[in-house]
Amino acid sequence: MASTPELQHTVGKTASFSGTALHTGEKVTLKLQPAPVDHGIKFKRKDLQDEPTIDAKIENLKTVERATTIGEGSVRVHTVEHILAALWAMGVDNAIVEMDANEPPIGDGSAQAYVDLIRKAGITPQEEPRDFFHVRETMHVGSKTGALLVLLPDEKFRVSCTQAGPNNQFAQFLSVEVTPAVFEREIAPARTFVYYEDVKPLMDKNLIKVGSLENAIVVRGEAVLSKEPLRFSDEFVRHKILDIIGDLALVGRRIRGHVVAVKPGHAANADLARSITREQIRRSAVAAPRTMPSGDGGLDTDQVMQILPHRFPFLMVDRIISFETETKCVGVKTVTINEPFFQGHFPGHPVMPGVMQVEAMAQVASILLFKLAKTTSRIGYFMSADEVKFRKPVLPGDTIFIHAELTKSRGERLAKAKCHCVVNDAIVSEAELMFTFLDK
Repeated sequence: MASTPELQHTVGKTASFSGTALHTGEKVTLKLQPAPVDHGIKFKRKDLQDEPTIDAKIENLKTVERATTIGEGSVRVHTVEHILAALWAMGVDNAIVEMDANEPPIGDGSAQAYVDLIRKAGITPQEEPRDFFHVRETMHVGSKTGALLVLLPDEKFRVSCTQAGPNNQFAQFLSVEVTPAVFEREIAPARTFVYYEDVKPLMDKNLIKVGSLENAIVVRGEAVLSKEPLRFSDEFVRHKILDIIGDLALVGRRIRGHVVAVKPGHAANADLARSITREQIRRSAVAAPRTMPSGDGGLDTDQVMQILPHRFPFLMVDRIISFETETKCVGVKTVTINEPFFQGHFPGHPVMPGVMQVEAMAQVASILLFKLAKTTSRIGYFMSADEVKFRKPVLPGDTIFIHAELTKSRGERLAKAKCHCVVNDAIVSEAELMFTFLDK
């Protein structure tokens, strides 16, 4: 008998609390709100015009210096790892984290305040199953600073971590299976810790405005300075596990695997999150259907040309083979030796130009937005192309499957799409595209 799939969860009601931001010293009110299935965790800046939101995903990671900062465009949210760890470990898949500043309250430097907030809001199941990343093969990342993270197959989510300071000072080890009960009891109360020599220059520059023994443990030489006694004899490594959970929450799906971490930090945690995301994208591409459906599942060439203004040799989409959801579709382009760009692009060794692959992605994404808007009376124009990567050459005879997903839209004029091209079950190129639509 097949097991019942785990369901997604959100918070049961809106709950809030106020506190002080670590780096700015501002008073912050954080409000936790329910969200629908497949929404994920999003941060809303209530203090800014239009109240922009930021997806808590690794693609939006901006900096990892002493804390994890995410952002889109010019909008930032700093120090998100503690609340993300609490949401993920306590079993919340979908929620809106609304704030009236650019950083959550620091509390006492642990995740306890966020666990209390989640308990106050309650947790309720939803009607769709959770998405999981099941580790199939060993993955690892390392850094020049000595950090090493290894991800092993496991039926649960477990973290085994070794923490050591300068000259292997305060070496500690802990291995735990991460469940809501274990996190609440064993991990969430562990406070952040800093080495005095590292933070003194920042304090001198007034970059940490409310850092104190109220919200952090300070290590100075052999001394451990804290307002209260250590909550655990190995509190440092427990907080490192907390940070790992929070940073890996940026993957956006539950992990079934065992993280073995040696001297971890936010940068190495983020590298592992990126590796997991790349592997998940590769698996999704391999699992995608590769047949040419008939009927209402897509658009044939004539229907494509009724939507797009492009014509040979700049029409880069042969047909749309499926609309997977309202925000996702897959197009196809058959690359032949007769393509005009092969005459001048590496004659004798024909390779499809990467810019033409980006153009194909943009055309498929444009079709998706036109379909949602139910109009073709406009023309799409590029505004930006970010995170562009070309992984493998595309050659004559290849068939490109072009995946596009709208990740953000403002009305029917501005849209952002995440796209990738697949040949023979391998991703050959990818990009994040921003484009606008103007009347013809």
